[in-house]
Amino acid sequence: MTALPYRSRPLPLARSRRRRPRRRGGVLTYLFLLLMVLFSAFPLYWSFVVASHDNSALGAYPPVLTPGGNFRDNVDRLFNAGIVNVDFATALVNSAIVAGVVTASVVFFSALAGFAFAKLRFRGAKLMFVVVIATMIIPVQLGVIPLYIQMNKFGWINQLEAVVAPFLVTAFGVFLMRQAIVAGVPNELIDAARVDGCHTARVFWHVVLPAVRPVAAVLGLLTFMNTWNDFFWPLIVLSPNNPTVQVAVSTLAGAAYVPDYALILTGTFISILPLLVVFLVLGRQIIGGIMRGAVKG
Repeated sequence: MTALPYRSRPLPLARSRRRRPRRRGGVLTYLFLLLMVLFSAFPLYWSFVVASHDNSALGAYPPVLTPGGNFRDNVDRLFNAGIVNVDFATALVNSAIVAGVVTASVVFFSALAGFAFAKLRFRGAKLMFVVVIATMIIPVQLGVIPLYIQMNKFGWINQLEAVVAPFLVTAFGVFLMRQAIVAGVPNELIDAARVDGCHTARVFWHVVLPAVRPVAAVLGLLTFMNTWNDFFWPLIVLSPNNPTVQVAVSTLAGAAYVPDYALILTGTFISILPLLVVFLVLGRQIIGGIMRGAVKG
């Protein structure tokens, strides 16, 4: 009897280790993404179109879809407090100060607290972290009255301190930074820094913060957006003479018997521009964090 020739077959393990070719997105994928971009950007573009016309553009048929030549006139009317009875320039400055201070404070203190909960060992750490997380389930509206009374006792009503102080740190920020530090900063790196003579503050500043910079950028962007768009609390503690930008836009909407939509959308369009600038500044850090997570995955 003659032996049959043996044919070697790759083992299942070796077969599973073969690199599969990367699949590129098809035409439908890019078409879907393009439609989503257009759908998301159209409200901003429509605001600019109406802001560059007068109110007659709203009732035009067919609808006006191209910018006009009245944008500069509408901006002049917007920043003329004698015409619109709203100091829009002061509102922009107030919102920039409040959003900037709150964002820097939330990122710093959240990272500091997250570092303590993630890498430092002290009595009651787990209980304190649970208490911090539990505050996230409490609606903000429940604390409005006692918070207003407290701000009144401090003498901060109609001052920016009343808008800044209650939001210097958030439970969500502490949770986010704690999880990022646990996943992104190994204990061996901290031990090596301590061996080199770094105390706790230097470990936090030179080791922890650079490692979680992309997550801190995401937290900063979300905090800036939420603070810039906040309307309820500034409306309560600030007067119409010293508003934030969202309160000023709301005042424009109710300043006349017949709303001036061209002026309102001019203020809305200008109020969105700082958010776009912040996104462009922090976008590289955010994309870098996403790519770093994809490579690690």
